[in-house]
Amino acid sequence: MSVKRKKSEESLKGSAWIVLWLLLVVLTSARADAEEKLEIGEVVVTATRYEEQQADVPASTSVITEERIKNSNAQNIPELLRTETGVQVADITGNRRTYVVDLRGFGETAPLNTLVLVDGRRINEADLSGVDWMDIPLDRVSRIEIVRGGRGAVLYGDNAAGGVINIITKEGGKGLSAGADLAGGSYGTFKGGAYAGGTSKDLSLRISGDYLTSDGYRDNSKIESKDLGFHAAYYVKDFMKIDFSGGYHKDHTGLPGALKESDFAAGFSRTDTKFPNDFADTRDYYLSLVPEIYFFGENVLKLATSYRNRDFSSFSSGDFGSFLGDSTLKTTAFSPQVILKQNLGAIKNTLTAGIDYQKTDEDIVNDSLFFGTRTLGIFALKKEDVGYYAHDEAAITKALRLSAGYRHDRAAFSFSPSTPESVSMSKDAYTAGINYTFFNKSYAYASYSRSFRYPVLDELYSFFSNTVNTSLAPQSSDDYEIGIRHYLKDDLYVQVNVFRIDTDQEIFFNPVTFQNENLDGMTRRDGIEVSFDARATDWLTVRGSYTFMNAKIKDGTFEGKKAPNLPAHKATVDLLCHITKEATAVLSGVYVGERPFVSDFANDFSDQESYFLLNAKFIYQWKSLRAFLNINNLTNKAYSEYGVIGGVPLEKAFFPSPRINFLSGISIAL
Repeated sequence: MSVKRKKSEESLKGSAWIVLWLLLVVLTSARADAEEKLEIGEVVVTATRYEEQQADVPASTSVITEERIKNSNAQNIPELLRTETGVQVADITGNRRTYVVDLRGFGETAPLNTLVLVDGRRINEADLSGVDWMDIPLDRVSRIEIVRGGRGAVLYGDNAAGGVINIITKEGGKGLSAGADLAGGSYGTFKGGAYAGGTSKDLSLRISGDYLTSDGYRDNSKIESKDLGFHAAYYVKDFMKIDFSGGYHKDHTGLPGALKESDFAAGFSRTDTKFPNDFADTRDYYLSLVPEIYFFGENVLKLATSYRNRDFSSFSSGDFGSFLGDSTLKTTAFSPQVILKQNLGAIKNTLTAGIDYQKTDEDIVNDSLFFGTRTLGIFALKKEDVGYYAHDEAAITKALRLSAGYRHDRAAFSFSPSTPESVSMSKDAYTAGINYTFFNKSYAYASYSRSFRYPVLDELYSFFSNTVNTSLAPQSSDDYEIGIRHYLKDDLYVQVNVFRIDTDQEIFFNPVTFQNENLDGMTRRDGIEVSFDARATDWLTVRGSYTFMNAKIKDGTFEGKKAPNLPAHKATVDLLCHITKEATAVLSGVYVGERPFVSDFANDFSDQESYFLLNAKFIYQWKSLRAFLNINNLTNKAYSEYGVIGGVPLEKAFFPSPRINFLSGISIAL
């Protein structure tokens, strides 16, 4: 065993002992004469597909409320997630268009191991495009629920190995309401939006529109986007609710690309690009219909149906030549589900069961010019997925809850033209957990989950040889977790989570063979998450977190190597200060430690540098008018959130992140 590896394991053991000691101190500090359990204001639906209190979920969960969204300096959802415990966020292009959001340390494959939902509807695509975070503007978001770990695989299926993020959009408020906002700032940024909505006796409706244009931090990083969205709910007396929502998104974005070390040596600056003509165009819309029928008390039957159409075109260039690709993805989903809440004697029991069916058709036209040879390819790819699941939760006592679930899932892929024409796969997922409320709102939990990920369409299929990689298998992850949240006061808590995720046959892109492969060794992710939330005084709220992650490949070709793009240390802090009744100041800091470059599975290169990012926001509220000023990267740090190993010969390449920048604006609510 190397000295470096030994020190790393000793560090992990030392951290684990510290956490266990903290758990012991917190548990023994709970008074024996605990008062009756208090109600917890925040509930989550993501963990069970129905509303329940956070204390009843055997997982690390968090809820970002609408008030927190208003007070943050985030301009989109990924920036809002940046300060969350155990969440790593990287802006690839530096123009707030393309992000990697990572739950529980999956690094470069995070977009395919983090499941993202909008009002319970999955938005992970069936190909490598993953999640488009631009589809839902932050102004439309009511709250965001995060469930870390693989527990969500039973209820939602594929892509949930790292966790689930559920974005819940706004409905019509009480009475009639309307509003508008305007903002402008650095890099020629302009934002505008408006909404209108309301609620009558039986109908709730909200309609909104947003527009954004910005030149971006770097050359050829201009973006222009337009969004429309609506959310309606109709109540049929006391026995039915019909939820109907939809959205439309369109954008044009420049793609500045990476800058290699040799480019900087040749005189390129951080804002330069070598690819002035590269771009991406997106047009995306969806419709979702969810009738809910209530019967025999609290029992519910849901019949969720959705349709999504996504058109995507991109042009890329380089020493190899150029590539123009056009694709259209059409996704239809149907998810009937029943929730049965029945008492079994003195035990309160909730059974959730259902079927998830999703079909994606992708039509692709690739026009490439490689080394002087032009090729036109027309392809039709399909994925059809069906999963059957059941999840049960039993409240043994007021303080003790047990839960368990199972899912069987099967996916069929087809390709044309191709040899072979189709391939199918199936996987099973499991979960089991226990929760114990030991003092007022304080609780502890332990859980186990098995999750999975299928290869996506363009991991399986080679556009060059028209063949399917039949040796590529789905991956599986075993997730073990214990945690505790202790309320020292009603508005002060500390939370500690310790977890281990063992992943077999992890799917990755091998930069040496230029193929998608399964790792021949198990990847182990050991982690510790510590967070706190405290209202220190009437005018000051403090939140913070620290995440330690030790992610290594245990055997096989890359035995003992660190997993790429995963920092061992991440820390966050948020300060919310009410200066006066009208004025508020927010200070937000994120530290991200050193991490191997993307694709550096062999750890042949030195790590990407750590960075500390400090942002501030000042808010002034006067009646229905609200003015704000955002200052991002207060210290004017020159850093890169995202770095890769690429080129011939292989070398480090960077996607430079913005220096200090500003955004100010005003909004009015009527």
